[in-house]
Amino acid sequence: MTEVLNAEQIAHYEETGYLVLERHLPDEVIASICAEIARFEEEARTMTASNDRLDLEDSHTPDDPRLRRIKLPHRISDVVRDLMYSDHILAPARDLIGPSLRLHTTKLNMKSAGYGAAVEWHQDYAFYPHTNDDILAIGVIIDDMESENGPLMVYPGSHKGPVYDHHVDGVFAGAFLPEAVGLNPADAVELKGPAGSISIHHGRIVHGSALNTSDRSRRILFYEMMAADAFPIMGSMTKWDGIEDYNTRMLCGEPTLTPRLKDIPIRIPQPQPDVPISIYEIQKGLKARTFETIE
Repeated sequence: MTEVLNAEQIAHYEETGYLVLERHLPDEVIASICAEIARFEEEARTMTASNDRLDLEDSHTPDDPRLRRIKLPHRISDVVRDLMYSDHILAPARDLIGPSLRLHTTKLNMKSAGYGAAVEWHQDYAFYPHTNDDILAIGVIIDDMESENGPLMVYPGSHKGPVYDHHVDGVFAGAFLPEAVGLNPADAVELKGPAGSISIHHGRIVHGSALNTSDRSRRILFYEMMAADAFPIMGSMTKWDGIEDYNTRMLCGEPTLTPRLKDIPIRIPQPQPDVPISIYEIQKGLKARTFETIE
């Protein structure tokens, strides 16, 4: 028995690697998240550089604050933490990858109107390979997401293919050009939906998002998680401070000391560039890009 997803939705996710549930969250939840974002935007006004809480746009100044990511928001926002443990988030994940789930990370990506940063094409699994790929990201769509404000885009079915090389000159760069590996840009699909929707994408699916050049924000809160029996491969970018700490990341169900091994492609994201651990900074190592940038 499933909790919220029907057989057709589960089959769609298994075949394509993604799913969108429209208007999945109550309006008051989205309003609470927006209030939290406003609080962090005020904090950014006091900053001149990114820190362990907030990641600033390259064009940020205290007089013109520009915030591109709230890091680990579940640690600094009760609203985000409470939602993370709710059935709104965990029920569809349990339907797809089982009853015992462990948190990998959270992030709130801020694509502000007119300048929100692009994220180049990549696979999450390239950053954190595990013993199996029951790994997914649930995105809470905070603003209406349409073509003009930089929606998440995916290559359907690419979660069944290889883990592509995300290196440049032998250093991990966190992205690649789809055309260089035989992917047709015409096959990419936009994951659009009204505020309060959620998107779900597989850890191995190829995805990215363009610069926001519209006059509307495009903010999305990601909860990334995996089955509890998926353990990180040595060299992964997954934080590991011992099994006791790792087990504090359980979202539901029971932890295990028995990893499940699956015969899947793996690449190690090493060596790392000498930059802050941020996808935006790591992807600056690219020599060619798909999406525009803005200063």
